[in-house]
Amino acid sequence: MTIWCRGVRGATTCDENSREAILAATREMLQTMITANGLRPDDIASAFFTTTPDLNAEFPAVAARELGWLDTALMCGHEMTVSGSLPRCVRVLVHWNTERQSSEIVHVYLRGAGNLRPEHAARLAAFHTPPESASAE
Repeated sequence: MTIWCRGVRGATTCDENSREAILAATREMLQTMITANGLRPDDIASAFFTTTPDLNAEFPAVAARELGWLDTALMCGHEMTVSGSLPRCVRVLVHWNTERQSSEIVHVYLRGAGNLRPEHAARLAAFHTPPESASAE
């Protein structure tokens, strides 16, 4: 059995810059990543979250702690400001210790972030049912 450290990407958008919106969108993204890939907190080496500069009401890593990622190294930062980029976006790169091949990883792009990587968003349908309160933006 060979274990690799694989990167699992995720992104989503928030309806507004509020603590509640950031945590709800991040929880939805992480829960979908967990369901789609079978992630377990003990197998996660670290996670790096970013937000666009227009999101600063809460650290998205708080949502990971709420999901039980208590001993996982987590970090937050801001994305570069690029003209025309997607607003109110939360992104994550999870470093996951797994036996899976890179082609077996399901990357998660939800809400408005589905436009960033449509090929990954389409593959996600089997693993994700959006909550009724989530907007498609």
